[in-house]
Amino acid sequence: MAGLHDWLPSNHESLINKATQTVTFLTAAIFARIGVAGAALTWYQDKFMVRYNRFKAAFENWKNPAERTPVKTTVLQEAEEEFIKVYRILHNWFMKENPLVTDDDLQSAGFPKRHSGGNRSAKRPATQVEMETDLSNPAEVTIHYREAGSHGTAKPDGVHAMEFVYVVRAAGEPPPGDWSELTYSVVDTRTPLTLTFTGEQRGMILYFSSRWENTRGEKGPWNSIRWVIIP
Repeated sequence: MAGLHDWLPSNHESLINKATQTVTFLTAAIFARIGVAGAALTWYQDKFMVRYNRFKAAFENWKNPAERTPVKTTVLQEAEEEFIKVYRILHNWFMKENPLVTDDDLQSAGFPKRHSGGNRSAKRPATQVEMETDLSNPAEVTIHYREAGSHGTAKPDGVHAMEFVYVVRAAGEPPPGDWSELTYSVVDTRTPLTLTFTGEQRGMILYFSSRWENTRGEKGPWNSIRWVIIP
C-alpha cells in the first residue's frame, strides 16, 4: 500500500487511526482558519468523507478474525484503495501546500512536518523507544515514552511519531512469537499514549512493542515484546 518513503501506515488499522485523527482535527473552525470553503469544502464532504466512511465501515466488518471472509477482505481492500486516493489529495493540497497550515497543524492532523534542507531525507531512526507503563487507572494502560537513554520527553531528531503495536490475550493463551502477531497498531506523536479497554478485558494480558517513525515514514528498530496485566 505505502512505499518505503511514504507517510501512509503499512496496515489497515494504522491507516484508519491516522485518518480518524485527521477527520477529528478538521473541524469547521480549522477549515475557516486555513481558508477551505466553497467547492473545496464540498469536495471534502462529498468525496473525502464518503470514502472515509466506506473504508471505516469495511474495516469494522473485517477486523474480527473469527468472522473474516475473502469477500470482506476484498471489499476492505477496494475501499482502502479508493480512500487513499482522496487522502493523498487532502494531504497535498488542503494541508501540505497550504500556506495557512502550520507544521503543528500537520502533526495534529496526523501528517509529518514539511521537510527542511532541500531534498535531504531524514535519517532512519537508529535508537529504540524507552517505555514506562502506568497502570493506576482501571481498564487503562498509559505508556510514557522517550528516546532510549534520554532523560527528557523529546523524540529523536527527524522522528515524527512512535508506532505502538499490541495484542490482548487471555491468561493461559500462548504469548506472541514475534512482532507480526501484534496485530493492533497506533501511531502516536506525543507522550503519553493511553489505551482504554473494556471491563471484560481487565485481567487479560497486553503484549506490546514500539519503534520510531521518521518524517519519511522510515522505521527504527523494534523493542523487545513486553507485557502487562490490564488493571
